Amino acid sequence: MPSVTWGVVQGKREKLVNRVIICDYLKSLGIIPDELENLELPSTVEVMKERVEFLQKLGLTIDDFNEYPLILGCSVRKNMIPVFGYLEKIGISRSKLGEFVKNYPQVLHASVVVELMPVVKFLRGLDVEKQDIGYVLQKYPELLGFKLEGTMSTSVAYLVSIGVNPRDIGPMVTQFPYFLGMRVGTTIKPLVDYLVALGLPKKIVARMLEKRTYVLGYDLEETVKPNADCLISFGIRRESLPSVIAQYPQILGLPLKAKLSSQQYFFNLKLKIDPDGFAQVIEKMPQIASLNQHVIMKPVQFLLGRGIPSEDVAKMVVKCPQLVALRVPLMKNSYYFFKSEMGRPLNELVDFPEYFTYSLESRIKPRYQRLQSKGLRCSMNWFLNCSDQRFEERLQGDYIDSENQGPSFCMGGKLELPGFEVVSDEEDE
Repeated sequence: MPSVTWGVVQGKREKLVNRVIICDYLKSLGIIPDELENLELPSTVEVMKERVEFLQKLGLTIDDFNEYPLILGCSVRKNMIPVFGYLEKIGISRSKLGEFVKNYPQVLHASVVVELMPVVKFLRGLDVEKQDIGYVLQKYPELLGFKLEGTMSTSVAYLVSIGVNPRDIGPMVTQFPYFLGMRVGTTIKPLVDYLVALGLPKKIVARMLEKRTYVLGYDLEETVKPNADCLISFGIRRESLPSVIAQYPQILGLPLKAKLSSQQYFFNLKLKIDPDGFAQVIEKMPQIASLNQHVIMKPVQFLLGRGIPSEDVAKMVVKCPQLVALRVPLMKNSYYFFKSEMGRPLNELVDFPEYFTYSLESRIKPRYQRLQSKGLRCSMNWFLNCSDQRFEERLQGDYIDSENQGPSFCMGGKLELPGFEVVSDEEDE
């Protein structure tokens, strides 16, 4: 009878032979099996073929296998089918599974119950909508490998501590899930501290991050600080930076020097607006840094076509940069009403270019008709640049009071409204 030792030796020999056969099979496909040396491979080459073909049906290629060979150590029945079944269940369609595994092959080593389900439960606890879970994980599949008590929890806790509404965390995750993997001490807090140091109140930073969460992805040293310095170099006043950033947070992440250089040259050449005027334009409407020059010229050409001199058009744009983003058909309607119904001289438009930014049907016409019925004549600023309540008060007063300036964004975190008390930080939005 053969000894027990002989059986063990024979078993080892069979394993070695099978291992050689499997490695030869993988090499014949173009897969380099070197990283599988310390991995327990299946007992037969047929099982390995099943794994390869199963993954290929999902769209994985030989290059994908070579990128992460350890994926071939996963069993079809014990690993792949349970994981893929769960991923489909949480909203990742079958056609997207291959792409998902290419981006995060480590998911096939995970236990559905012990590792995947707790992460999904955590995301639901952050108010991520059930139908958005699959979308979030496709954007950032590495979330499935994070520990719940680690970076994810601390980043959320810090954002809530600076004033982010806990109910907004879910939409923030859906918009930009990557912040859950960012370290507070080295990434999130330094960015927030820098924005506060520029003069943005924490409350404004919190609102900004709720709506534009991707700002957290801007590199502080490589992009944000250079862009802030760039704005100053183009003539934007340091005290205006908080207002500029609050209006257009994306400006922190743009290739800003190139954009501002191009726009400044364009404004000088086509609109006869000098660098100082251009700086004022950016302060009032920073979105112009990204506005297409063809779009800008349409309203300008409309104004020039109405007989307004180019130097006056330049003054109008500096005073009210929103003009260059308006739709010409709406401007035509407002201009026609101004000339035919109101019968006012063009210089009033030059003095108050904001006229074009108001709705003709909901504000200009009804208010002008009320003035006519009262027999009042006043500046366009007086009857347009105020709330409905203030307009009614002015009509009841039967006199023309002085025109107040609009709200101003102040350094230090408070918004001052002329004629009202300062809005405190403690008050709700």
